[in-house]
Amino acid sequence: MPVVTSSMQGKICLVTGANSGIGKATALALAQMGATVVMVCRDRARGEQARSEITTKSGNTAVDLLQADLSSQQSIRQLVEHFQHHYTHLHVLINNAGATFSGRREAVDGVEMTFAVNYLAPFLLTNLLLDVLKASAPARIVNVSSAAQASGSIQLDDLQAEKHFSSMRAYGQSKLAMVLFTYELARRLQGTGVTANCLDPGFVATNIGQRGASLSVRLLIKLIWSFGTSPAKGAQTSIYLASSPEVEGVTGQYFAKSMPRRSAAISYDESLQRHLWEQSAKLVNL
Repeated sequence: MPVVTSSMQGKICLVTGANSGIGKATALALAQMGATVVMVCRDRARGEQARSEITTKSGNTAVDLLQADLSSQQSIRQLVEHFQHHYTHLHVLINNAGATFSGRREAVDGVEMTFAVNYLAPFLLTNLLLDVLKASAPARIVNVSSAAQASGSIQLDDLQAEKHFSSMRAYGQSKLAMVLFTYELARRLQGTGVTANCLDPGFVATNIGQRGASLSVRLLIKLIWSFGTSPAKGAQTSIYLASSPEVEGVTGQYFAKSMPRRSAAISYDESLQRHLWEQSAKLVNL
């Protein structure tokens, strides 16, 4: 059985989308470092399978599973209740879950699905967990964005893509929103001992974009992703931001390959950051 290294001993880490891809690789690495890992998964059976694999590979039995549908605000609120019922601390929150959808559809709350899962879910989840993160300081928030943020644009009058939908535009907007949110969040958390950073994991071979897609689209996605790097490589920057002493106290930054980088020029617009936050708070009734 692998020897658990102790660099994250005593730390509680919550990872969304932890049953496959980058999320699973992140959860495994943190478990191998001795952290208590709380996996958030949509599908219980797939979640249990991943949890059992992570426990076996890491030799760490402190791996928990919480089920939640991140497209539902009620499910996110229940997730936080369940978490707080079992845990009094949270040292690392990794908002990793993401999805793309071939056509425009709405989540149960009437929000466009890409925006709901990739951005509003982490916005709501993070805000609901802020008190426990502050009480656990020093604590870290790690938001997984994408290189797609660079080509993204924010349409404050059409966040739901009701006027014009394209899956790539919706995805780019959601990932740019993640960066804007991170910067505004970092500013609001100054002096609390809680840091917030975001990252581009690189071009990674995962099963993103396959949910609800036709067979031909799924085969095309598989072909495209076959050129991608492994989830373990894609998870490296998330793991670095979650655990490295080098980034203790570093906040409000965008990382790629574990190095700080410039994000899209528009992401530094503080007025846009603030307006997006205000609209998001309304959409989730905060």
